[in-house]
Amino acid sequence: MKVPIDDLIVYFPYPYIYPEQYLYMKELKKTLDAGGHCILEMPTGTGKTVTLLSFFVSYRASRPGIGKLIYCTRTVGEIDKVLEELERVLAYRRDCNAVGATESQLVAIGLTTRRNLCLHPMVKDSATREEADSKCRSLTASWVREGAVSTSSDALCQYYENLQQKGEHFQIPPGVYSMSALNEFGEEQGICPYFLARRSLQYASIIVYNYHYLLDPKIARTISTELEKECVVVFDEAHNIDDVCIETMSVHLKKDTIQRCYQNLSHLSGLVQDAKQKNAQQLQEEYQRVLRGIPSLATSETDAFTAAPILPNVAIEETIPGNIRKAEHFLRFLRRILEFMQNVMQRSAVCQETTWTFLQSMASVLQTDLKALKFASDRLQSLIQTLQITHMLELQPIRTLADFVTILGCYPKSNSFVVIFEPYDERYPSIPDPLLQLACLDASLAMQPVFSRFRSVVLTSGTISPIELYSRILMFTPVVAKSLTMSFQRRNVCPMIVTRGTDQLPISSKYDYRHDPSVVRNYGALVMEMARIVPDGVVCFFTSYIYMEHMIQMWHEMGIVKKLSEYKLIFIETPDNVECTLALKNFRKACDCGRGAVFMCVARGKVAEGIDFDRHYGRCVIVLGVPFQYTESRVLRARLEFLRTNLQISEGDFLSFDAVRQAAQCIGRVIRSKTDYGIMVFADKRFNRADKKNKLPRWVIQFLDDAHCDLSVDMAVSIASAFLKQIAQPFYADAATEVALLSEEQLARLVETSTHKSESFEYSSYPLTKVSQG
Repeated sequence: MKVPIDDLIVYFPYPYIYPEQYLYMKELKKTLDAGGHCILEMPTGTGKTVTLLSFFVSYRASRPGIGKLIYCTRTVGEIDKVLEELERVLAYRRDCNAVGATESQLVAIGLTTRRNLCLHPMVKDSATREEADSKCRSLTASWVREGAVSTSSDALCQYYENLQQKGEHFQIPPGVYSMSALNEFGEEQGICPYFLARRSLQYASIIVYNYHYLLDPKIARTISTELEKECVVVFDEAHNIDDVCIETMSVHLKKDTIQRCYQNLSHLSGLVQDAKQKNAQQLQEEYQRVLRGIPSLATSETDAFTAAPILPNVAIEETIPGNIRKAEHFLRFLRRILEFMQNVMQRSAVCQETTWTFLQSMASVLQTDLKALKFASDRLQSLIQTLQITHMLELQPIRTLADFVTILGCYPKSNSFVVIFEPYDERYPSIPDPLLQLACLDASLAMQPVFSRFRSVVLTSGTISPIELYSRILMFTPVVAKSLTMSFQRRNVCPMIVTRGTDQLPISSKYDYRHDPSVVRNYGALVMEMARIVPDGVVCFFTSYIYMEHMIQMWHEMGIVKKLSEYKLIFIETPDNVECTLALKNFRKACDCGRGAVFMCVARGKVAEGIDFDRHYGRCVIVLGVPFQYTESRVLRARLEFLRTNLQISEGDFLSFDAVRQAAQCIGRVIRSKTDYGIMVFADKRFNRADKKNKLPRWVIQFLDDAHCDLSVDMAVSIASAFLKQIAQPFYADAATEVALLSEEQLARLVETSTHKSESFEYSSYPLTKVSQG
């Protein structure tokens, strides 16, 4: 259908559109017209991806000045989903003869790691991403290729050699290339899909890749440096984007890392001595290059690896200090730093310092100019390339140390970082496990270069409430900040807040309550009763692995697990990826065969972030407790202090915001389309407080009636039974038209009659049938 958005016609590949999709397009147009940034919350399961892609392709076709679309998401599966939707959008435009000359040459590419885009058997079977990168480098580095007897040598990657033979101007044919499509094209042509995708970034119109390719300076400086300013950037599922930003700018050193650094230094020293005897000219050339301020030797795309963790706004224009210009002097410099770090690791007490204090103590011990610290990563990379080292995995420890001191040197007096040393894990105080952390406290550090570099940045998710806190934490002013509600013809969502058990005693995961037998019993009764009345799949989220283990153990002693297993099979998430995948597979099998199952998992875990329980796999989700972060964490306490001092965000506000967004992410796993339905139970008395309840997404609050708050377990079970009985009644899709579904004619008629009050779409006049307890 054709959707009119002011003066723009959007080609939408479905015969009907949801009212919230239309509103979403209007907000996107406001943002792109203004050339600013926005935060948009759109309910889960309402077609956010296809809406955004349909709008952008149509907008770009009518505005030639708009650059690429850079669509950032989290997983390989999500990358493929985006490209699949894009294929549908482009196919519809071709059917409507809406494809222009430039659009017919459109290339859309998905980029991920070598492990997923490599055809060489030695590389694609690697256990980790780092191992795959290291093996690829050993086959494709320029010096390896120069030293090979012939291009058909087994020491080389024939796929990359074939790509090189096609020349620098070879381009992939127009089309949409998912991971599988890239690999198929590579197999067919006998060329490397990974480096083909890397080269395609220069001319592709739509790029889909992971957050880190844009946010992590170590990767962005290698992959995304040539993207033009007129690009539009979308961060999908952006509810945790502040955590991603902080993670990219933080570095951790453990005792084992320090020990392996010594081995790395000995290895590098040996290679330097060999080079002095066999090829002194090589080291002299590097010295002259460093003297001229050109530390990098990466003449080939295969030589470059991750860059220094330096943001563009602190780019170093100075000359490299004399005390690290020569290779042997630089290695001695690193060894003295390593000795200092080892002494820090031998402390017996917890210590928290500012970066300036830590640097002053380092300077007093090293008795040297610490100006050289900021060049450590670049200087190490130059040396590694000069020595022509291919197996980078072995040198990961020394590279981590170089990143640590580089960030220290770049932010010597910044309050955005803090150095924290912990001699042991607080959970196991009797076991020495020293950890030195350079913790980033300011999420805006990684985001600011993106905001300043690109024309428009869109942060969007189904659970990104409260919106105003995101703009404060990331320190930017959005031109549009909107949370949309969900339109339904019938009530498909039944959220409830359960605050007490059948015995009227309060329930909560608060530390004071969690060991109370009555709380444990009431939580068990809630899960058991829901498993009894709800068909197929039930998903329970606990606040942590430790709390989940404690609850299941207590339920077993009380006989609750035995009773629960009479109604449904029980599966449990573990930290192990293989075990978790197997549990999920068997959970789905139990739901498919009609036996039904309960999946017990953890908020902030793998399941909560990336697994969908759509249709019969998730008819009920129960959040057992408020998933607060571990408040005794020193890194968290330091970040809370930073937010309070610099952004005037109180500790309570941030902790509540973070906990509620995690809870919202959990309950969002079960509603993946408008034809889906589910029960959402927030089981903790604290959810009934205004500071928690009002932070829930708007599309949840719209269904959270007063009658569904402050419930006991038996009342919740009664309401759930009535909801399931009501939802089981026959429903015909035609009944949703003009309310939850709009045809092209209906949309045009509504737009015409409400030109000056289009916001009325947001508050659809669909009947909300109250679910009684009887």
